Amino acid sequence: MTEALPMKTEKRVNLKRVRTIPIARRDSKVSSAQFAKLFSGHQDSFRAFVSSLPDILMAKDLRALVSEVRRSRSTRKPVIWMMGAHVVKVGLAPIVNDLIERDMISHVAMNSAAAIHDVEMAMWGKTSEDVAANLRDGTFGMARETGDFINSTLTRAYRKRIAQTGYGEALGNRLLKERPEGLSHSILATCIRKDIPVTVHAALGTDIIHQQPSMDGAATGELSMRDFRSLAQTCTGLVGGGVVFNIGSAVILPEVFLKALTVARNLGSEARGFTTAVFDMYTHYRPTMNVKVRPTQDGGTGYFFIGHHEIMIPLLGAMIVSELEQ
Repeated sequence: MTEALPMKTEKRVNLKRVRTIPIARRDSKVSSAQFAKLFSGHQDSFRAFVSSLPDILMAKDLRALVSEVRRSRSTRKPVIWMMGAHVVKVGLAPIVNDLIERDMISHVAMNSAAAIHDVEMAMWGKTSEDVAANLRDGTFGMARETGDFINSTLTRAYRKRIAQTGYGEALGNRLLKERPEGLSHSILATCIRKDIPVTVHAALGTDIIHQQPSMDGAATGELSMRDFRSLAQTCTGLVGGGVVFNIGSAVILPEVFLKALTVARNLGSEARGFTTAVFDMYTHYRPTMNVKVRPTQDGGTGYFFIGHHEIMIPLLGAMIVSELEQ
């Protein structure tokens, strides 16, 4: 016959001894006042929809960002719109141009891929080739007209030895001179017409125009370097206000911005106390650290909004316009 095992002493807390508190004494992060409001289609304004959003987390942050854009422009602080190529590829140029027209953006900085899409949409009404298909036979990126237009524009500006002309300015002026059918789609041309800085920041060898016979590395490098200096100048105004957006650039513009901000501070600007906002479909190291965290670590606020550009940027633009109309 098997002997019974000895009973083990229980090592469990006695919940009867736990002390509770009245809920009235507890600090709570969410209240019913913050909940979403029902939005019905018959209401006549987008503002009603914005007001219906919950005052919690990203919706709350987005409202705060929009208010800061308005405040910054009302006090003539810079609003720098940094953008990658995807912004143009997914059809958002009309929204960016509208914000420029409304004086809500005071400087546009883009990578050179964005400039390529901008030029192609303005000149020929189409952009974004099938990379996988054209890579097979070596024709990827070999559209002659695109390379000839951009590279010849940069080379001409470089050879004139006019130190004031940068990459973005040269392309914007050329588009205004040519007056193509799609001119209204061009962010480059809109910036020049509205007399705000538009800068293009190239990394040599990264773009389709760099692989064509018309490429002039000296011209591209010099004009892009001039644009870096222009961005650094704008950064000197980020004192006690201003907003820096980074829309869809994972590497180039976060790196360029960090260096431009460093130059501004090195030359004596107290460029602190401003707001940064990253909009991207994923979290990335450089946008997080070089735009959201490091520039605002000693004063300022950084945001990171996750979502598809073709949804988030129209929402952002509409909220800024709605804020202006209040």
